[in-house]
Amino acid sequence: MAGRNLGRMATSPLLDDLRAALGPDAVLTDPDLLRGHERDEADLCASATPLVVTRPSSTEEVVAVVRAAGRHGVPVVPQGARTGLAGAANSVAGAVVISTTSMNAILEIDPVSRIAVVQPGVVNAALTAAVSEQGLWYPPDPGSWESSTIGGNVATNAGGMCCVKYGVTTEYVLGLEVVLASGEVLRTGRRTAKGVAGYDLTRLFVGSEGTLGVITEVTVALRPAPAESLTLVAVFGSTAGAGEAVARIAAQGLSPSLLELLDRTHLGAIEAYRPMGLRTDAEALLLAAADTGPRAAADLAELAAVCEAAGAEEVYAASDAVEAAALLQARRSAHPAMEKYAAEAYPGGSGGLIIDDLAVPRGALAALLDGVARISAECQVPIGVVGHAGDGNMHPNIVVDRADPASLERGRRAFDEIMRLGLDLGGTCTGEHGVGLLKRDWLAREIGPVGVRVHQAIKAALDPTGLLNPGKVL
Repeated sequence: MAGRNLGRMATSPLLDDLRAALGPDAVLTDPDLLRGHERDEADLCASATPLVVTRPSSTEEVVAVVRAAGRHGVPVVPQGARTGLAGAANSVAGAVVISTTSMNAILEIDPVSRIAVVQPGVVNAALTAAVSEQGLWYPPDPGSWESSTIGGNVATNAGGMCCVKYGVTTEYVLGLEVVLASGEVLRTGRRTAKGVAGYDLTRLFVGSEGTLGVITEVTVALRPAPAESLTLVAVFGSTAGAGEAVARIAAQGLSPSLLELLDRTHLGAIEAYRPMGLRTDAEALLLAAADTGPRAAADLAELAAVCEAAGAEEVYAASDAVEAAALLQARRSAHPAMEKYAAEAYPGGSGGLIIDDLAVPRGALAALLDGVARISAECQVPIGVVGHAGDGNMHPNIVVDRADPASLERGRRAFDEIMRLGLDLGGTCTGEHGVGLLKRDWLAREIGPVGVRVHQAIKAALDPTGLLNPGKVL
C-alpha cells in the first residue's frame, strides 16, 4: 500500500498545474493505474510508464493539459480504450497520457441532416445503438466495436466488416474539433451534405494517430438503417480458392455488405474458444452477407453461385437472423480465440501474437494467401489468416513464444516477409489498424523519401517541438 499512497501523493510543478486545472480526481499517479496505461493491445511493441494519466472531461480541460505539458516540455500521448493493434497508444517514459474515456457524451443526433456529434470517448457500439433508435446507422464496425471509442477509430481510421460495401471511418467523418500542440482549438469540416471549401483538414487528422492533435469532438455522417442481412457460408479446400472466389465476386460487380475470410487455424481456434459447429476441417471459410432489401435473396444466390464456380465444397445460407448473428459473432471472436490459441501453444503465459494488417488489390488476394502459407513454412511459425476479404484487407496472426528469442526472431522475420510480399503485390502496409510503432519502417518504404519528407513537414508545422505522441507513424 505504501507505493500506492506515494503514487497518489506524487507532486511536481507539472502535476500541481494539472490538478489545479482538472481537479485531483482526474489526475492519476497511482503506479498500478500508470502501468495499466502503458500500452494498447499490440503485442511486442515498445512501451513505458507515463508520469501521469489525465482524464479530462471537456475540450477546455484538454487544452489545459496540452498547454501544461508544453510549458514543462513533457510529451503527450492521447489514449482511448487502448484496443489498438499497432502500438499507436503506447506511452513513452515520463509522458502525460490524455485518456479521453471521460469525454463520452453523444452531444447531438440530427435525423434530418443525418449526422451525430460526439465526444471522442463514446464507444462505437453505444453510438450505433443510440442512432438506431431514430432509424439511422453508423456503418464503421471494427472488430472491437463493443469497446473501442470513436476518437480512437478516427485516430487510426478504423475499418471493419461492413467496409467492403460502406467504407472506412474517414468516409463518415464530416468535421472535427482538435486541440493542437500549441493549445489552440481547431475546428475542421462541415455539417452540410456538400462542402469543398479549402484544404481537407478533416481527412488530414483522420488516421494521424494522435501525432498532429488531440481530437475532442467528432461530427459523423449517418445512413438510414439497412434492411436485415441474409448471410451465407462457403467452405473451401484451400485459402487460395477462397481468394479466387473473392476476385470473381469483385469482377462480376457484386456488392456484398460483408465478405470475410477465416482460415483453418482460425476456424479451429474459434471453435475451441466458443463451440458452434464450425467446419474445422476446412482450409478456408468465406462469410458473406447481402442487405439490399427485396433483392437480398437474389444477391445472396448470386454470391453462392460464384463461390460454387470457384470450387467451394459446400455453400449454405443461415436459416434465420439468430444463426446469422451467431456467425457474425464467431468472426468477431477471431482475436480473443487466437489469443487463447497462442496461450495454449506456449503454456506459462509466454504465448503471444504478432498481428499483421495489410491490404492488397482484390485480384492479388490468392497470391497473398499462398505467400503467407509459404512464409509460415519457411520461418517455422504458425500463422493464421483472417480478414476482410472483400476489400483485400487481411490479418495474418503470427504465433510466437515470447520467452524464446529464436521464436521471436522467426516471428519478426515472418512479419517482415509478409509486409514485403504485400507491397510487392501492389498493396499497402495497413488497411485499418494504423501504423503506430509496428509499421513505421514499412510506411517509409511504401510512401518513399518524398512522401516521408512531406509527412515530416506537416508534423513540424503543427507540432514543432515534437510534443504529441512522439515516435509514432514516422
